[in-house]
Amino acid sequence: MTDKETSEEIPESIRRVLRRFETLTPDMTRQALVQYSNRLPPLPEHLRELDREPFAVHECMTPVAIYPEYADGVMHFFADVPQSAPTIRALLAMIFEAVNGQSPETVMAIPPDFVRLIMHKLGLGTREVGLNAMVDRLRRAAREARATDP
Repeated sequence: MTDKETSEEIPESIRRVLRRFETLTPDMTRQALVQYSNRLPPLPEHLRELDREPFAVHECMTPVAIYPEYADGVMHFFADVPQSAPTIRALLAMIFEAVNGQSPETVMAIPPDFVRLIMHKLGLGTREVGLNAMVDRLRRAAREARATDP
């Protein structure tokens, strides 16, 4: 598969994020991550009352819970992430901005190397397992949502 074919399979909202980060220096990447980490919205009240366990991402060392919602053909994701975890907050904020309000297919089209493409300049290899697990959780929720469609 050529780069052009691969690029065409990635939805524009996700490509936009990848393009933004591909040209940044490591320092600029860190600054962008700080800005994104502040953009992760708080968990909505109706989700705070749910049992957190089914939504927890156990592969991540930080206590993270991702709450998917699917209605009218579009996905919305919310997360409960401590303020003390800016990298995780940033990654989820940028992905949520790209996929919230989009179809499950958009979520499923997040490339498998998304985390590496965003984080490779920062030397966060030890964090990649947990970060990838979060992206996998989003894709799984999208597959499950698509499976519920008639």
